[in-house]
Amino acid sequence: MKMLPSKSVLFGLIVMVGLSFAAQAQSGPEAAYKAKCAMCHGADGAGNTPAGKSMGAKDFRAPDVVSETDAQLQGVIEHGRNKMPAYQGKLSADDVGGLVKYIRQLQGK
Repeated sequence: MKMLPSKSVLFGLIVMVGLSFAAQAQSGPEAAYKAKCAMCHGADGAGNTPAGKSMGAKDFRAPDVVSETDAQLQGVIEHGRNKMPAYQGKLSADDVGGLVKYIRQLQGK
């Protein structure tokens, strides 16, 4: 005789899987950007925020930023630049790589 899981067990598994996917979505590059970058660079990367203006944050679509290589952007994130803090040791290499990809998306690349 086959035993089928109860509806409450199945419901619990579905909820756990859904929460797992939600947690992953909130921990990706966009979440890291919102937590570490958006205060100065803004949601759109323009740097047009009060903090960004006072710190001289670059617009990610500015030609000099667009022309930087991924390695250069990674270096800026890791080591900081001017008033921007360094995030090496605060973000994993995967997080930094994800941020570079997210910045490229904001640039329309």
